[in-house]
Amino acid sequence: MRRKPLAIWLALLALCGLIAARSSYRTDMGDFLPHSASLAQQVLAGQVNGGAASHIVLVAIKGAPTPVLATLSQSLATQLRQQPEFLDVLNGDEDSFKAVQNYVWTNRYLLSPQVSAAEFSTTGLHSALQSDLSLLGSELGMALGASLPSDPTGEIFPLTKQLASGPGPTTQNGAWVSADGTAALLLVHTKAAGFDLDSQQQALVEIRAQFAKARTASPGAGGAILEMSGPGVFAVTTRDTTKQDVSRLSMLALLGAAGLLAFAYRSPRVLLLGLLPIASGAFAAIAAVSLAFGFVHGITLGFGVTLIGESLDYAIYLFTQTGRGEQGSDTLSRIWPTLRLGALTSIAGFCAMLGSSFTGFAQLGLFSIAGLVAAAATTRFVLPNLMPQGFFAPGAEPLARPVQFLLRHKHGARAALVTAFLAAIIALLLHRGGMWDTNLLNLSPIPTAQQQLDNTLRRQLGVSDQRYFAVFKAPDEQRALQMSEALAPKLNALVTAQVLSGFDLPSAILPSDQTQRARQAALPEATTLQANFAAAVKGLPFNPQAFVPFFRDVAAQKSAPLLTQASLSPALALQFDSLLTRNGPDWVVIIPLHNVTNPAAITQAGISFVDLNQQSDRLLATFQNQAVTLAVAGSLAILLILGFGLRSIRRVAAIAAPLAIAVTITAALLTLGDAKLSIFMVAGFLLIIAIGSNYCLFFERSAPDQPRAAASIVLANLCTVAAYGLLSFSRIPVLHDIGLTVATGTFLSLICGAILSTPKAAA
Repeated sequence: MRRKPLAIWLALLALCGLIAARSSYRTDMGDFLPHSASLAQQVLAGQVNGGAASHIVLVAIKGAPTPVLATLSQSLATQLRQQPEFLDVLNGDEDSFKAVQNYVWTNRYLLSPQVSAAEFSTTGLHSALQSDLSLLGSELGMALGASLPSDPTGEIFPLTKQLASGPGPTTQNGAWVSADGTAALLLVHTKAAGFDLDSQQQALVEIRAQFAKARTASPGAGGAILEMSGPGVFAVTTRDTTKQDVSRLSMLALLGAAGLLAFAYRSPRVLLLGLLPIASGAFAAIAAVSLAFGFVHGITLGFGVTLIGESLDYAIYLFTQTGRGEQGSDTLSRIWPTLRLGALTSIAGFCAMLGSSFTGFAQLGLFSIAGLVAAAATTRFVLPNLMPQGFFAPGAEPLARPVQFLLRHKHGARAALVTAFLAAIIALLLHRGGMWDTNLLNLSPIPTAQQQLDNTLRRQLGVSDQRYFAVFKAPDEQRALQMSEALAPKLNALVTAQVLSGFDLPSAILPSDQTQRARQAALPEATTLQANFAAAVKGLPFNPQAFVPFFRDVAAQKSAPLLTQASLSPALALQFDSLLTRNGPDWVVIIPLHNVTNPAAITQAGISFVDLNQQSDRLLATFQNQAVTLAVAGSLAILLILGFGLRSIRRVAAIAAPLAIAVTITAALLTLGDAKLSIFMVAGFLLIIAIGSNYCLFFERSAPDQPRAAASIVLANLCTVAAYGLLSFSRIPVLHDIGLTVATGTFLSLICGAILSTPKAAA
């Protein structure tokens, strides 16, 4: 009989381990967005994870004289343009915009909105040539003189202005520099989007490697340093931080728990056996999440540290409560009803998290449920068969003395507890400025210094954090482009009214087929154009023969195939894809609006637009409301399970009261000094109830003269507090907040449970 459960356990463990080894692990925060998002939230998710902005790396080179910085910039840009990881590299030199300029110049007659039959008539051409003549004497004369023979109608200048994203940085020595000249600036577009972390990391490694080569080859550049920022940099940093914290804190938690258990058990074999539920729970949890979601988030994996606290409890209850001369199987038979009920309450609490529309929150719930089920099953069916004969934990009973002291002095302790509870309620009622932290920056794992660097580089490069977008849907791509073209006059009117400074339309990069055909039809035949031009040039000091390139280009564009996405340069293709995306059967147009001064005026113009800041705030509010709702639902589920198992309202109340007091005092402590609760702390409150209910159950079902039962509760609590306490040192806000909340709350649950307990012999 012993071999069969062991064989099944080993087979399942191997299967889960195989799934875990082949699982995909991700750390992008976009995975915590709702899976049933509105169109506005889909825009937010798209900009976070796959928009053009997610491909940007902002680069600054500092620590050398300005001419040396320019040399380093040119060398770095030249080398990066040869690497496949990058779509383009902008540093202010002639090559920065060559591909875009070539596309616009070659296709100017299909791209220009001013192309019409009237423009190429004798009257239109004469008017254009007169305008050219007046401009030749202005500051634009040199630029116009170079393009005039090929573009007398002046298509290129408004097109260039239309496609420009705004004024760029200062240029010195042929390279972009900061206003004070202390930094050379580059804007790099990676081929991979921000969520492709492996590719992003490889791109960042390549940038550093090429910079090191450039610095070595440039005289006077020995002190130069490289700084980088952008979504990809943030994503890679977050992943590395998560990995470091998870591995470091998990190891410390294991070592701390092992030290406590070694003191209690005085048996290396039993110590190792106690880790089996943890290993089983971790592998089962990873496998379950991977199968259900297709990937495991790094924060979900980090939550595995918490399993050290609760999964370990089951083995602790078994090993510590085994008396002298008692068999492990007999102990398990005695405590299993309580242990099973405790496990069911925890699982019921986490089941509520499965209802979350936020993928990350749902992952945390499933991870915990699968881990606890596996840990409880391992304790029930595996550990009794592996326990040494006659095992007894000699160091356990001294751990019961603090709890026994509380049990002997309940009267005074209860008065102190009631006082603390009332003080906590008053503190919460008098808390100023709201209970919730609504600042998204406080939830970000990015260090403040890195955020400040990003803001500085964006300001110097003229790359703004895009906030406002006009958004609409269309049934197909061509209809979407036509609707984009129809929106241009409204947006231009808003620019004229100074409601905004500019906008980016997908139809400006790639007009609809209908518009391209109309522009081709407006271009005259070669003989007609030459005749019209000959008549238009009369009386003007221009030689018609100098305009042969103009006649050639018009003829070429009139018969050219229509532009498609394949015609776009890599940088323009990236921008176009971020402006026009497919969403199921529909096509969504996302138009960035620059420097909006009056959002209400946009709405009054009949334009549907999205304020990403507002959507972020709404998303956070939704997350907060949903987290509270699920926590309440989980708590009610725990009470229902307790009611079903205990079949007594009075006994359920005796368990619920210490938990309610512990959660209230914890909330008050976390909000001292006008501090606020984060959305992650709500999950912590649910964990307090789930874990603390196990302590209260054993207090309620154990006889007062059973010090080993008290010792098992204390030992389980110490391991839990140690694990979550270490988690509170994480640099990742979700792990820090959950760790701090649960470490505080579970310790208070032990104290409250002991003080308010009315233990009796188990049935």
